[in-house]
Amino acid sequence: MNFTRLALRQFTRHSSRVRRYSAEAVPAAGSPAEKLTPPPPEGVAKPPNPKLDNIVNSIAALNLLEVSELSALLKKKLNLPETSFVPQFAAGPARPASGEEEEEEAAPKKVQTAFKVKLVKFDEKQKVALIKEVKNLLEGMNLVQAKKFVESAPTIVKEDIPKDEAEKLKEALSKAGAVIEIE
Repeated sequence: MNFTRLALRQFTRHSSRVRRYSAEAVPAAGSPAEKLTPPPPEGVAKPPNPKLDNIVNSIAALNLLEVSELSALLKKKLNLPETSFVPQFAAGPARPASGEEEEEEAAPKKVQTAFKVKLVKFDEKQKVALIKEVKNLLEGMNLVQAKKFVESAPTIVKEDIPKDEAEKLKEALSKAGAVIEIE
């Protein structure tokens, strides 16, 4: 009698396990909505989830008032605070109080990168030294061309040069008796 009870207990345990496992497996395999799809190959965009795609299309079709209502409902449903999110990455300098400084900030400042060196006038006593200096500084110029160039003052010596080069040119020509302006 004990033997039959033991055999009966084992049989009921085994049959309940079989029913439990088979009951779980049948609905998962039989449901067409929950079919497993293979992952997309590498380098190919993942196809959008149809459920999420429908939600996105529905939200995109809303007008501004409906979006506002949706936002309020989501905040309420998800227990989000009512404060708006404003990203503050880097705090800039404090705002100036006067209107004049604001106008300067509104208009972008132009930074001059190219300069003109202009020979305004020269000292007649140092004309020969200036002609020699112009001949040496300006490439491809002989003494006659340099003399005509100096005598045609006021004239532009060089254009579209960097500031450091313009300063060097001004210093060299000023030592030779010229009055030079940098524009």
